[in-house]
Amino acid sequence: MTNAPAAASALDVLEHLSRHAEPVPAASIARDLALPRSSVYHLLKVLCSRGYVTHYVEERRYGLGSAAYELGSAYQRQAPLARVARAAIRRLADQCGRNAHFATLDGRDVIYVLEERAPGQPTLVTDVGVRLPSHLTASGVAMLAALPPAQVRALYPDRGSFAQRHGTGPASLKELRTLLARTRAAGHAREDGTVTPDLSSVAVAVVDRADRPLAAVAVTFRSADADADHVSELVARVRTTADDLARRLSPNR
Repeated sequence: MTNAPAAASALDVLEHLSRHAEPVPAASIARDLALPRSSVYHLLKVLCSRGYVTHYVEERRYGLGSAAYELGSAYQRQAPLARVARAAIRRLADQCGRNAHFATLDGRDVIYVLEERAPGQPTLVTDVGVRLPSHLTASGVAMLAALPPAQVRALYPDRGSFAQRHGTGPASLKELRTLLARTRAAGHAREDGTVTPDLSSVAVAVVDRADRPLAAVAVTFRSADADADHVSELVARVRTTADDLARRLSPNR
């Protein structure tokens, strides 16, 4: 096998894993891609050594690794993504009269790519380029809820993975899974005071054609203003913006 076919086969394996919500056996990969099993095992060994694939030994299955996720996140943070979203985030802030954000995932962190401040709104820590633990932010939780469970498990292997700011937010994988299930059921994420006391946020993930998270759209407001009707209106506007950006960033959705 020459270098070019080997590279193509490695990419085929990664793309195949990305289309499955759960880890898959090597034999299934070989069958679905019509590759020799020996070649598939060799490719998986190399990809595992570089962090692009995770081997779940007890399950005898393989899933995407953190390096694959980080590579995708690096692309998502490039200028074209911000350029596409800038006008939409500015319009959302104007419509809501609240601070609006556009963020991407980088490992267990969110990185804020765009920030639009509305007049009279409180100063926030979520400025452009700021990193925060994703499980504490509405934007991060919205994106984590759109990831396959195996990817979430790989990102949060133990309790030491759960950074805290004010002693609130999920502190274990079980608690995070409960939060993500609630988020998926609601169709949006919400955080209350886990980033900054007295401030709340709602967020909706921007997903690609495979329903994987590209980014998230969020607005932040004073928790004291959080009556049900007001929050429902904010969620609706955030969802409209996120859906519009998803169509623009993945036109074949």
